[in-house]
Amino acid sequence: MTLAIVAEAAPLQANEDGVILVGKTRVTLDTVVAVFNQGATAEEIAHRYPSLNLADIYATIAFYLNHQSEVEVYLHQRQQRSQEIRAMNQARFDPQGLRDRLLARKTEQEAC
Repeated sequence: MTLAIVAEAAPLQANEDGVILVGKTRVTLDTVVAVFNQGATAEEIAHRYPSLNLADIYATIAFYLNHQSEVEVYLHQRQQRSQEIRAMNQARFDPQGLRDRLLARKTEQEAC
């Protein structure tokens, strides 16, 4: 019996927002890379994220290690986009103004 050696594609796919997900889950590439870079093993990642299977985690880590510069560019772009969205939301929904309105409403209700 001969063992067939076949290259398999990384279990990564982009969703409609361009976010790269691992396998058929909602766990992002960002998450797996971040936890891996914090020192977690593939088994520890599988324990933290039970929706991932171990083979997909190893394949994702291998993809990251083989394409580290491209993945780092992607992660940097995601981080920048996240900061832009956070700034837009804070501008649209001033957290201090909201806090003041909620405290005023609470004080008004306590007075009644």
